[in-house]
Amino acid sequence: MIKKKNIFYFFIILLIFLVDRISKILIIRWSNTSENQEIIVSKFLSLNLIWNKGVAFGIFSFDETFFYNILTMIIIIVIFVVFWLMVKAENLEKYAFMMIFSGSLGNVYDRLVYSSVPDFIDFHFENFHWFTFNVADIFITSGVTLLILNEFNFKKKI
Repeated sequence: MIKKKNIFYFFIILLIFLVDRISKILIIRWSNTSENQEIIVSKFLSLNLIWNKGVAFGIFSFDETFFYNILTMIIIIVIFVVFWLMVKAENLEKYAFMMIFSGSLGNVYDRLVYSSVPDFIDFHFENFHWFTFNVADIFITSGVTLLILNEFNFKKKI
């Protein structure tokens, strides 16, 4: 029998995945139809599509298919581990792992479909640009941050 709580968790995961997918679909379509490759949102934020073949923030980018496929398999294994941790977790940790899992699903979907992950959120100050990222990366980073804060603030000291 499926518990109501599990249905709720499933819909949170689905919602995060869909928000990520929709944002990426919109930026890819815009990029394919627009002559201007950058949307300036503010003095510090612009949207500019880049294709990331690496892991987080373009680290470990490979042009060679063999290494890319190995990296993708490692990421899929890590996603299974995160899923297992999510199932076993409770309270705030469960939500943190759900965010990490959902964001990871969004990015691995792109790796499998596009052989690359579309990143498009570009924070910058004058000529300094932070790593370009996407909505899935926001959820992954937020989930990891929640786990770290949970360890520091909510665990009882032994």
